[in-house]
Amino acid sequence: MAQTTQKNYKIKNKKHLPFLFVIAFLLAFVTTPSEGKLSEAEILLKFSQSLKYDGNPFSTWNANVPPCVKGNNKPNWNSLFCEGGMVYGLNLENLGLSGTLDVDTLKELPNLRTISVLSNNFEGSLPPLNKLTALKSAYFSNNKFSGPIDGKTFEGMNSLKKLHLANNQFTGQLPPIFGELPKLVELNVQNNKFEGPIPSSLSRLYFSAFQGNDGLCGPPLTKSCNEEAPKKQESSSVWKIALIVVVVVAVIGLIAIVLITRRKKNNSQREVTLGSSNLSPTTHEPKLASVDLNKMEQGQAAASPDRSNDGKRAEQGQKLLFLKDDIEKFDLPDLLKASAEVLGSGVFGSTYKAALSTGPVMVVKRFRHMNKVGKEDFHEHMRRLGRLSHKNLLPVLAFYYRKEEKLLVFEYVNNVSLAVYLHGNSKSRGNQSLDWPTRLKIVKGVAKGVLYLYNELPSLTAPHGHLKSSNVLLTETFEPVLTDYALLPVVNIEHAQEHMISYKAPEYKQSGKINRKTDVWTLGMLILEILTGKFPSNLLGKGSHDTDDLASWVNSVLGEDSSKEEVFDKEMKGTQDCEGEMMKLLKVGLSCCEADVEKRWDIKEAVEKIEEVKEKGAAGDGDFFSSVDASDETDMHNSR
Repeated sequence: MAQTTQKNYKIKNKKHLPFLFVIAFLLAFVTTPSEGKLSEAEILLKFSQSLKYDGNPFSTWNANVPPCVKGNNKPNWNSLFCEGGMVYGLNLENLGLSGTLDVDTLKELPNLRTISVLSNNFEGSLPPLNKLTALKSAYFSNNKFSGPIDGKTFEGMNSLKKLHLANNQFTGQLPPIFGELPKLVELNVQNNKFEGPIPSSLSRLYFSAFQGNDGLCGPPLTKSCNEEAPKKQESSSVWKIALIVVVVVAVIGLIAIVLITRRKKNNSQREVTLGSSNLSPTTHEPKLASVDLNKMEQGQAAASPDRSNDGKRAEQGQKLLFLKDDIEKFDLPDLLKASAEVLGSGVFGSTYKAALSTGPVMVVKRFRHMNKVGKEDFHEHMRRLGRLSHKNLLPVLAFYYRKEEKLLVFEYVNNVSLAVYLHGNSKSRGNQSLDWPTRLKIVKGVAKGVLYLYNELPSLTAPHGHLKSSNVLLTETFEPVLTDYALLPVVNIEHAQEHMISYKAPEYKQSGKINRKTDVWTLGMLILEILTGKFPSNLLGKGSHDTDDLASWVNSVLGEDSSKEEVFDKEMKGTQDCEGEMMKLLKVGLSCCEADVEKRWDIKEAVEKIEEVKEKGAAGDGDFFSSVDASDETDMHNSR
C-alpha cells in the first residue's frame, strides 16, 4: 500500500514538471530586467555605425568610457549634451555627415530630448521622428532632405517644442499636424519648395519662418492664396473688358504726365532733406539721406522734413519697426531731428546717442556691412532678437531696413564700456578703477548673459559671436550689459571673418570653422583681460602670423616663480584675503581658452565654475601663490 502511494506521488509531480519549469523561467526573467539591455555607450556606438563621414569626428566615442560624467552635465564624449550624468542631446552639427539617422537605435536612450544635425549632407526623407516621442527640439536645417513630409513622421510627438527644417528641398504642402502638436512654439521651414496655404493653426507659434517657399501663400506671408482662375469668358465679355482696360490705361497715363510735371516743378524749389527723400523706383523704400545721418553723427540735428505731399509720402515710408510694445513709439524723422552725440565708431559702423524731443534717450547703431541679407530674413532675425529678455543683454528696441545700411535702436546705458574702465586713462573713467568684487560681478553677469543666448538661440553656431570688453556696457551699479550679440547670421561673411572676435579663435585658424564652443574661448579671453588689465594682443589685428595672445602671456608669467604677482592688474583694489579666489577665476579663464576644442569646457560648465568663485576664500586658505603646486602650473601651461 505504501509503495503504491509513493509511486502515485512521483507520477503526480512529473505531470507538474513543465509548469514548474515555466514558472522558474519567468521568475528568472523578472529578477534580471536589465540583462540584455544596451548601455548608453553601446547605443550611441551602434547609432554611429549607420552614419557616413570623412575623418574621425567620433574619436572620443570609446566603449570603455561612459558618455557622460557620472552625476554631472559634462560629457566625456564629444558632440553630446549631458544632464545628471545621462545623455540629454546629440549635437552633430557641421561634421560632414551623411547616411542614415538610425532612430530605432536612438529611441533606446531614455533621456534623449534634443538632436541637431545642422549643416550636414543628409538626403532623402526625414527619419520617423515619432519614434522619439520625448524629443523636445529637432534641428535638421542646412541639409539635402527632400520630398513631401508625411504627417505620420510627427504623430504623437506631444513634447516637441522646436522644429527647424530650413534650407532643404522639401516639397508638397505643410503637414496639418504641425498645427496639432500641442507644445510646438518654434517652426522654421524657410528656403524649401513647400506650396499651398499655410495652416491657420500655425499662427499661434511663438516663432515661425516660411520665407523662400515660392509656392506657399497666406498669412504671415504677403502672398495671398487666390482661388482657381475663372472659366473662360464669352467673347463679348472679353471685348468689353479689353475696352475698359484701354480706357483705364489712357486715363492713368494722363494722370501720370500731370503728376510728373508737378513733381519736377516742386523738386526744383525744394531743399534736400531726409523727410523729402526720393523713393526707390524698384523697391518703393525711402532712400536714407546719408548727409543727414552724417550730420546727426556730428551732433547736428537734421533739417525739418518737407510737408509737401511727396515729403509726407516719404516720411510715412520711413517707419521704424518696433520689437517691444512697452516703449514710446517714434518714427525715423523724429529720430533724425533729435540732438545727437557721437559715442564711437566700430567695425560695424557708427554709434550715436539721440535725445528725442519727447524726452527718451536712445542709442542708434548704423550698420553698413549687412547688405547681403534679404529683407525678410533680416526682419525675421530681428524679431527673434526682440523676443530676448535678460538683465545682462541690451535689448533691441527697433530697427530700420535698407539694403545698403541698417539702423538698430537700443536703450541708452548711462555709463561707459568695460574697455574704458580697463584701458582708458584716469580722466575718461573719472579716476575710478574696478576693484576685485566689481570685476567678479562683471564676469558673472557676462557669463549669465552668454549662457542665456546659448539656451535661447540653439541654432546659432556662436550665439554671441563678438564678445569683447568694448561690447560690455556697465550700468551705474556696474551690472554688465552685452551688446552686438547674435549678429553673425546677418553680417556679410567676409566682414565677419575679418573683424568679428569669434573668427580670432584658434579653431578658425586651424580648420577655417567656428563652433558652439567658440564663445567660450572669447569668454575666457575676456576673463583674463579683466583680471590682468591687459588688452588681448591677438585682437589688435597685427596679422595672421601673430600667434601671441593673452593666455600665452599669463602661462608664461605663472611659470616664473619670482613674478607671479605681476599677472594681476595692479589697479585692482580690494584684494586682501581674496588671492585664492582670484587665482581660481584665472584658472577658469585659462580653461575656457583651451586651444583644443575637444578639451575646452562647454558654456554650462564654464558658468558653473565661475559661479563657484567667491569674493573671499574660506579662513585659512592663505596666500594663493604658496597654495599653487607645480602640477597646477604644469596643467595650466599645458592647457595652451
